[in-house]
Amino acid sequence: MSPAEELRYLILAAQREGNRRLTESLRPLGVTPSQAEVLRILQHHAPLPLIGLGELLICETGSPSRLVGGLVEAGLVERTPSARDKRMITLRLSVEGRAVAAQVAAIEARLHESITATLSEERIAELLPELRMLIAETASSRAMKKRADNTRGTRSGVGPPPTGVDEIGGQGEQAEA
Repeated sequence: MSPAEELRYLILAAQREGNRRLTESLRPLGVTPSQAEVLRILQHHAPLPLIGLGELLICETGSPSRLVGGLVEAGLVERTPSARDKRMITLRLSVEGRAVAAQVAAIEARLHESITATLSEERIAELLPELRMLIAETASSRAMKKRADNTRGTRSGVGPPPTGVDEIGGQGEQAEA
């Protein structure tokens, strides 16, 4: 096995193991890792148009309509028409969704602690640029950058500004019939 092939399989194995642990931990909440990602994004970046959510997701490419639909049915996410354009929808967490997102955050924190118990924060900081190079110029790389920019408050044009639902400015996706 070449070093590049071994690296590829080690990344895949680490991702699968992390996802397995996350799935087990989320099971009592009744959400999947992909649904948990949506909840956490909305926890930090809502209100968001559907297209804005899609631009921040790592777990899924394309439209997250089906993923969001399950969360709406579960009562965790609210879909509301834009005040400017009733064909556009805006997403935000429901009261129950905020509670579940907080529980997801605690679960993720424990997972992150297990990672830093194995790899020091210094070692992680050394690895990050290398991993970023592997995903450069991909949808995942763009989503990661937008999340980081949004966390720092620059928003990168994703979704509405923090002032609320009336400031969508044409972004969004038409609601399904």
